[in-house]
Amino acid sequence: MFIVDINDCEEIIAGDNSILKEIFNPLKDDIDVGYSLALARVKLGEITCKHKLKTSSEVYVILRGKGIMHIDDETAEVREGHIIYIPPNSVQRIKNAGNEDLVFLCIVYPPWRKEDEEILE
Repeated sequence: MFIVDINDCEEIIAGDNSILKEIFNPLKDDIDVGYSLALARVKLGEITCKHKLKTSSEVYVILRGKGIMHIDDETAEVREGHIIYIPPNSVQRIKNAGNEDLVFLCIVYPPWRKEDEEILE
């Protein structure tokens, strides 16, 4: 059985400047899944750096707050309950446009690898 307590996950500042807790990544954890999972947070009024995952797709599941999602030339308002698909090699960033922290799950397939991510600013 594989159980993770999110409270025990290390909190880091990710390359895109979001606050991130990696929940699991099968490239380093003993779990047989084809994706990695992280919990991200963007503070009030902040925006992540433009970045892309060259070969992985990503899905954001908005758990709390409101934001403005930018994917390539598209922009949309997002909020709690929204699920956003980000194709591989797409330039992306998200802005917290609410009145509390913006919190979301990041599902990356295939699993996130540092060498796959490119920070553009």
